[in-house]
Amino acid sequence: MTQAHNPQSPTAATAPPPGINVLLKLAPLTLAVFIAFLTIGIQLPVLPLHLHDRLGMGPAVIGLVVGTQFAAALLSRAWAGNFADMRGGKRAVITGFLCASASGLIYLMSLAFIDAPVTSVWILVIGRVLLALGESLIVTGTMGWGIGLVGPQNSGKVMAWLGMAMFAAYAVGAPAGVALNNFHGFVGIAVSTVVIPLLAVTAISGMRALVPTATRRTPFYKVLGAVWVPGMGLALSSVGFGVITAFIALLFAAKDWGSSSLAFSAFGAAFIAARLCFGHLPDKLGGARVALICVVIEAVGQLLIWGAGSVSIAYLGAALTGFGYSLAFPGFGVEAMRRAPPQTRGLAMGAYVAFLDIALGITSPVAGVLAGAWGIGVVYLAGAVAALLSFLVALMLLGRRQKNGL
Repeated sequence: MTQAHNPQSPTAATAPPPGINVLLKLAPLTLAVFIAFLTIGIQLPVLPLHLHDRLGMGPAVIGLVVGTQFAAALLSRAWAGNFADMRGGKRAVITGFLCASASGLIYLMSLAFIDAPVTSVWILVIGRVLLALGESLIVTGTMGWGIGLVGPQNSGKVMAWLGMAMFAAYAVGAPAGVALNNFHGFVGIAVSTVVIPLLAVTAISGMRALVPTATRRTPFYKVLGAVWVPGMGLALSSVGFGVITAFIALLFAAKDWGSSSLAFSAFGAAFIAARLCFGHLPDKLGGARVALICVVIEAVGQLLIWGAGSVSIAYLGAALTGFGYSLAFPGFGVEAMRRAPPQTRGLAMGAYVAFLDIALGITSPVAGVLAGAWGIGVVYLAGAVAALLSFLVALMLLGRRQKNGL
């Protein structure tokens, strides 16, 4: 009892003061994440074109190079999480920015071998691996650092705001990358990849570093066992997001609805609106309760796209999918953080996000098989089924909380 009131105790020293303004505390970190993830956003629409048009590569090689980042990110989550726990969130984030910047230098190096396309491709793969390592460090480092700054009782807000910054960066980065490529070619993309992460470093340079939460490496499987149930909820709820990003353009083409860009806009606008208006609810009401409602909204959105007879219904379905998925991530995430030991916060976040990597990696090929067998629309029926399965996961998590009196 004495230690609870001792201002010199570790708990008192690290606990945020009453009435803390969470948004102001997170603002520099949110800005840094937005700036850093522009690095990835500007590459998304351009890298496949560079590989095809400049290097003459086919779909298989393009898929390999693009997919390398996602595979390397998944494989590096455990290492990045332990790095953040043992070295501190700030050091992890700065190291991640430097890795991302170094990937741009590798891209520039690849341009010296345009006349040797195979060599240029392999150099690009090295750059993609470096970018993946940077992304893993940035995600795990910022999440753990943010939760440490504002307290675990605000972990839902941390995930909501930092996640919103990532998706906003993708949304802004894609058209910016196309424009940059039109004016300066891939060299402009490479130079921007070098410079942008260094700008992100300046955004966090004045922020307070926290004492590392761990003194030794924690085996990944120990944390994975603590977060796998909410992680499965995240994976299942992410299928809807995956089929929209991968197949909505094909659906619009099959139905002669024109460009699908407004469907992406509807998804993104609803996603951001949900985070802005309701991002506090997982902390206030409990992550499982919020996820329980939001995955139903996502399932309805997927069903609307599946049965859409007009483009306006498809837009509405995309918006509902974005709204529901937006809060499912922090909802299940709050439950994951509650189950993980506090000294392994970075590793736990890495393990949790790994379920998103796995879901997105599996969704596209499986949905492609379904579309080939039963038509493009069926992938959205599958997305609705996956969302409803994540409802069962949320129900199970809520039942456990009530059983434990939480």
